[in-house]
Amino acid sequence: MNVPATPTADIAIPNQAVIGADKVDAASGKTFSCISPIDGRVLAEVAACDSEDVDRAVTAARAAFEAGKWANAAPRKRKAILLKLADLMAQHADELAMLETLDVGKPIRESGAVDIAGSIACLRWYAEACDKIYDELAPTGSRAVGMITREPIGVVGAVVPWNFPLLMAAWKFSPALAAGNSIILKPAEQSPLTALRIGELALEAGVPEGVFQVLPGLGETAGQAIGRHMDVDMVAFTGSTEVGKFFLRYSGESNMKHVSLECGGKKPNIVFADTPDLDQAAKEAALGIFYNAGQVCTAASRLMVEETIHDALLEKVVEIGKTMQPGNPLDEKTRLGPVVDQTQMERVLEYIDIGQSEGATLSLGGKRALADTGGTYVEPTVFDNVSNDMRIAQEEIFGPVVSTISFKDAEEALRMANDSMYGLEACVWTSDINKAHKMARAIKCGTVNVNCVDGGDITVPFGGYKQSGIGRDKSLHAFDKYSQLKTTWIQLS
Repeated sequence: MNVPATPTADIAIPNQAVIGADKVDAASGKTFSCISPIDGRVLAEVAACDSEDVDRAVTAARAAFEAGKWANAAPRKRKAILLKLADLMAQHADELAMLETLDVGKPIRESGAVDIAGSIACLRWYAEACDKIYDELAPTGSRAVGMITREPIGVVGAVVPWNFPLLMAAWKFSPALAAGNSIILKPAEQSPLTALRIGELALEAGVPEGVFQVLPGLGETAGQAIGRHMDVDMVAFTGSTEVGKFFLRYSGESNMKHVSLECGGKKPNIVFADTPDLDQAAKEAALGIFYNAGQVCTAASRLMVEETIHDALLEKVVEIGKTMQPGNPLDEKTRLGPVVDQTQMERVLEYIDIGQSEGATLSLGGKRALADTGGTYVEPTVFDNVSNDMRIAQEEIFGPVVSTISFKDAEEALRMANDSMYGLEACVWTSDINKAHKMARAIKCGTVNVNCVDGGDITVPFGGYKQSGIGRDKSLHAFDKYSQLKTTWIQLS
């Protein structure tokens, strides 16, 4: 593959934090390199914020919250400003899509049609919800009035991952801002660019100073400082289970701030012999693991297949995988780009070695691809003859690697599906509605997809059981974690 020079000359690369109403360097003057996984070139030197910058941002966020220009504004006013921000995002959609692709190697057609479009739709949905959330009256007798009112929680730190940089950020900042909070967004160090640009656009849209700030920086410095800060009221985190546990610790060791976590997954994709469409099941099984180079917390990484159709389904998945070879993500035809960086590529390749050493059969891929480009590409990889206790079946790889596991009956499939520390999503393919309902009830996870791999939209909640997290993103339920409920009891004479 001949990868053209990344078109950095045609687009401004943001590299400064947004604190208060200003774009600023880190107080220390330190930076980190933002490297494109497409070809390994440095896109920009980005401000490496740390605890001093977090202090400045929290001070500005608290001042804005207490002043009440946003928190106490009429919901319709917040709605109008958020809709203006969504319009600005739409006007700059091509720019945002290019920044996303340059930053994380996501195929450009997916950056635009999925990530940026989804982020804009998310913001518009929560903006419209601003003036449609009602408070409550308790069912008291005639001698009292019990009011239940919803108030913004205060200063929210949002720490988001690199696999869907802007979309995961939008899932946090949209309901948080709609509820009246001040938010400090900390993007992953691998993917700061779209977050920084949105911080600029928020000021242009009229979001008051200090209400929406963006701090790029490393997790162990900026992220930890947010998690430990005594004047941050809540942290919303998406990322690995390992790091999610750090935020629980930070909360307990600081001010008991609220913590919402959307963490790892090891999704069982259960295909029964009575699946309504074997070709569709195979197509979605392949897309469910190779989409975004497998860097998806809900990736269908455990392909569980009833024995009688195992060979037929596996053959179809392998053939589809052969058509999804890595390519230049700036090409509209590319469906599989690089993984995000050198560290992640080495992690994925190490797990491929582990799978082979454990005795699994490599049916497709398994190697680095396009090494001569300087990019971090991995071939779509299919393992067969996997047992559910192997590391490749139990640990989150976060790459284009699927483990194929056979089962005899529904009871065995259910046992293996639940035999995991994770509980984010699952899939069930069957024509039997009774079987579908029974499996959905019994699988311990936050979402069960029936006869599809990635169902749902903004109207339904998203989150996990077990070590996949605490709390829910999306839907009106997201307001619950960005709000406090206050009871006012009025005794009447």
